[in-house]
Amino acid sequence: MRVLIRRAEPGDAAALVELARAVGAEPEGWLITNGDWRSPSEERRYLRTLRRNAHAAVFVAETPDEIVGRISLARDPHPASEHVADLGLMVAVTHRRQGIGRALMEAAEEWAGEVGVRKLELHVFPYNHAAIALYEGLGYEREGYRRDHYRRSGGYVDAILMAKAV
Repeated sequence: MRVLIRRAEPGDAAALVELARAVGAEPEGWLITNGDWRSPSEERRYLRTLRRNAHAAVFVAETPDEIVGRISLARDPHPASEHVADLGLMVAVTHRRQGIGRALMEAAEEWAGEVGVRKLELHVFPYNHAAIALYEGLGYEREGYRRDHYRRSGGYVDAILMAKAV
């Protein structure tokens, strides 16, 4: 299957919202959200803002028919840690375990090198074994465990902090 990895554009907003809502609504709870996401117009505004912001980026994975993955990156705004960027990855359930997450992560590392980011970090739920295996396979290391870090569905869930020097 042919997949193109590219920078997200404002015209991708509706497809990105649909992807986020679908992944967020999966019963496994892969995302921090419970299926809620920005509206397409809010997403479009966000993507427009990124065009003039060197401190954040969104990349998409696109097949000839649809957008099937997204990675969002944002530099830490504090001057003492502006060399660090946080990332969030999502891939459509129909396209997982096909190298799309890896390709998006590689695009993130390339972006980091271009903008002077020296460290990428992410949070992953402890039960997301496939994602943890992907991140560890790419050289990410566990740096911490955050108990009750996110509120989801009326309760709290833990998160593993992982990072990689790039």
